Amino acid sequence: MSRLLILMILTFVAPLGGCSESSAPAGENGLTRIEGQVYAPLEGAYLYVYRQGMDLHGPAYVVSRASDQDGRFELSLPEGDYMAVVRKRQSGETSGPVVAGDHRSEMIPLKVRGGRLTLNVEAPRKVGDERLLAQDQLAARTGLSGTILDSEGRPVEGARVHVYDHVQMSERPKYVSEQTGPDGRYLIHLPEGGTYYLAARDRFGGPPQIGDLYGRYDQGTIEPSAVILEEGRILEDVDIRVTKVW
Repeated sequence: MSRLLILMILTFVAPLGGCSESSAPAGENGLTRIEGQVYAPLEGAYLYVYRQGMDLHGPAYVVSRASDQDGRFELSLPEGDYMAVVRKRQSGETSGPVVAGDHRSEMIPLKVRGGRLTLNVEAPRKVGDERLLAQDQLAARTGLSGTILDSEGRPVEGARVHVYDHVQMSERPKYVSEQTGPDGRYLIHLPEGGTYYLAARDRFGGPPQIGDLYGRYDQGTIEPSAVILEEGRILEDVDIRVTKVW
């Protein structure tokens, strides 16, 4: 279990692992300056800040710039109650699932009441991958493959297939593929056969936003089409078309 050392300067020192709060006068434009360092130090990490009640796996309310070579980062926040987490993905991306080998801190509760806040955070490397991404399932013999295409039928690079086990597709995906290459091809290994529903998109987390590429696997129907996968089989040519969200 990683430990969080959260130091509130000016007026308050938070207990280890406890909620953080600052009560000094607000800074410029009523914003609180958040400064911090990720140990050991860790370069290229980001602080993701969520308002209370937001999906902690979806798009953040605000994201810091990447930490520098000394592990330092900074951002500003208005008063409010937040949850924060530090993440660094080996891929260099700022969104997507955290997989084995990536860095992630524990969730940090923040009560911002003006002044300045300093966070010293440990973000250990993740070992194992409960999300069962394709690269960790190479030995599996059950899975799906196909091509992600745009509206003109051209392959889409940098997209992922999201696999759901409910037709509503409103919960978090059960499995997520690796990103497609220039040929738009994907291959995702699954631990068992079953009935699945698929979507493809170029971003991970939260509902599709304007400008995102998004599409569901269907066979010309309004509702997404079910994919019935037999145990021990790679079902091929499961192609998905994506279009830009407007």
